[in-house]
Amino acid sequence: MKLWDKGYQEDQNVDAFTVGDDRQLDLRLAKYDVEGSIAHIKMLESIGLLTKAELDILLEALHKILRTTEDGTFVIEDGFEDVHSEVEYLLTKELGPVGKKIHSGRSRNDQVLVDLKLFMRDELQQIGKLTRQLFDVLQTQSEKYKSVLMPGYTHLQVAMPSSFGLWFGAYAESLIDDMQMLRAAYHVANQNPLGSAAGYGSSFPLNREMTTKLLHFETMNYNVVAAQMSRGKTERAAAYAIASVASTLGKFAMDCCLFMCQNFGFISLPKEFTTGSSIMPHKKNPDVFEIMRGQCNRLQAVPNEVSLLTTNLPLGYHRDLQLLKDVIFPATTRIKDCLRMASFIIPHIHVNTDILKDSKYDYLFTVEDVNRMVLKGVPFRDAYREVGEQVLNNTYKPTREVHHTHAGSIGNLCNDKIKKKMNSACQNFI
Repeated sequence: MKLWDKGYQEDQNVDAFTVGDDRQLDLRLAKYDVEGSIAHIKMLESIGLLTKAELDILLEALHKILRTTEDGTFVIEDGFEDVHSEVEYLLTKELGPVGKKIHSGRSRNDQVLVDLKLFMRDELQQIGKLTRQLFDVLQTQSEKYKSVLMPGYTHLQVAMPSSFGLWFGAYAESLIDDMQMLRAAYHVANQNPLGSAAGYGSSFPLNREMTTKLLHFETMNYNVVAAQMSRGKTERAAAYAIASVASTLGKFAMDCCLFMCQNFGFISLPKEFTTGSSIMPHKKNPDVFEIMRGQCNRLQAVPNEVSLLTTNLPLGYHRDLQLLKDVIFPATTRIKDCLRMASFIIPHIHVNTDILKDSKYDYLFTVEDVNRMVLKGVPFRDAYREVGEQVLNNTYKPTREVHHTHAGSIGNLCNDKIKKKMNSACQNFI
């Protein structure tokens, strides 16, 4: 069954090619399609296109379908093009002609748009909550290891003292920028397109303010053409937000892979969180962080794929837009899986507290010793030259004392202030 059926049978090769994976992908939209229909028919009754009696029996039937979307028993049968066709068929099968009335005043174009907006709104909130959970885990680790020093690097060369508190805390604060991206994408999604129909409105006196309130949108896409233009833009905003989170998490995963290497030996995982080798009995591989890194790298490609699918499409709906589901749906699943795993495994990281006892890290303290001389009145350039000569002559002996007190430094992590920033970023979002 197809909502556009005109009484003829289309070629099966064309059907298979154009429908693609929509039946499977649309299962994730089923709940939202029913919720959108519930709001739509309440509005139709308010403007006289449904009677109160018709509304009541339609609502009862739609709530029955809604329960199947929530318990996992809803299916899109073979022969049905999409979730919209299945839902309308189920209503018509149970209620007869009244089931056919739910489509008045809307097109599949605004129907799928409202489904996607509701879907993306929920997904972005879920990703936001998982991001906040990871933030809290990282802040806990930052406080736990705030006094444990580790080498800091530039150009992958030993540079200056850092700390595990600083390292964990850096990724926590970086997630705040990602949360801002998620919140921005959420606000793009949280606009009601229902009533835009095929992109040019309807001659019915639709009450779009009513459906906006019923579906808890914060506003609507007012201009009906602009509403249709939001298809692709919503997915693009979400894709950039997801890629932003993935960028932070992928970088952290890379650090963990590097720091678990025996040449660094900064951190380790319990053996049950690592994998082995089929030939080398000593191996404990950081597969979790490698897979996390790989998945996050894949997510960096999502905004580009969305952009390429939607770039230079002329005004109005085009079937190309269907392919966005196949891009953005797996991306939301992938980032949530990575965030859950990160929050699970990070508390199990074991930190090496004796790293700096190794003499190869002596040069970490050259800047500290230069600054100490400057504080005693020696001009900076003279102090720099003196310590540099000691390094060249192999006579440098580090004091191994670190005194960082300014905001955000080793001795003043400002985790409480960073938490306030995150709380602010989460407002009106999660």
